[in-house]
Amino acid sequence: MKSHQKIRRVHLNLNEEDESILLGIVSSDPDYKLSLALNKKLGLSLKNNSPVEPDHSKLPELFFSRFTDLTRAPDIVFSLVSNRSGKNFFLNKLRNIDYLLHVYDPENSSDTDKLISGLREIETVTAVFNIDIKSVKDKNLRYLMH
Repeated sequence: MKSHQKIRRVHLNLNEEDESILLGIVSSDPDYKLSLALNKKLGLSLKNNSPVEPDHSKLPELFFSRFTDLTRAPDIVFSLVSNRSGKNFFLNKLRNIDYLLHVYDPENSSDTDKLISGLREIETVTAVFNIDIKSVKDKNLRYLMH
């Protein structure tokens, strides 16, 4: 007769927010120029990707440009997303931010301070902010996380 082993459940505390870094960038450069500057300065390979299109938008042509570096996937993914589209904002509470740099890093191997200092060395970048994802309460934030 087979002996029955007791099934034991293990709950893992996985939190997507702990795996992500969100930086706000203020720059007067257009998105393609800023992505080129990021590629040079940070050694990235950002390429134009499908734009972020919030589905709840009342405006049918509302989209925000996105440049993504998937060369290090699945380990680390960098996404540069425009926070402005005409007079509309991707994250309304962050109207003073021009671009969002989202870094998905499940291993937490990215040095945030080194990343911020590298961004600040770019001539056309006026300011860089480390944004606490937990403090941002905006329904569009989920479009960055997928």
